[in-house]
Amino acid sequence: MYDQLKYPFEVRPLSEEEGGGYLISFPDLPGCISDGETIEDAIINGIDAVNSWIETAKEFKDLIPGTGSSQASGRFIQPIPKSLHARLAARAKQEGVSMNALVTAIIAETLGKRETHQ
Repeated sequence: MYDQLKYPFEVRPLSEEEGGGYLISFPDLPGCISDGETIEDAIINGIDAVNSWIETAKEFKDLIPGTGSSQASGRFIQPIPKSLHARLAARAKQEGVSMNALVTAIIAETLGKRETHQ
């Protein structure tokens, strides 16, 4: 069943206020969602939703995104002040790591702390 879905998807439980069951969404296909009583039902219904989304896009000659087109690239470019760059470079040298590794570790540590305090 999963091999019929070429597009990445996300499944989340729906609250009782939302009707219960599970919601499936496809980040690559804006507005393409479905639901079901179980995760399996949501995925089966999601296959139909993707097929309908693509057929509608073809009918209106809309662009059909490639699979995985909404996924993050893993690259992050952010200009920073020279003074901060110098401090990061010095700290990376002191710890014997690249500046990229240092910044990645700092971001991961900071995000982890924030997530545990929410």
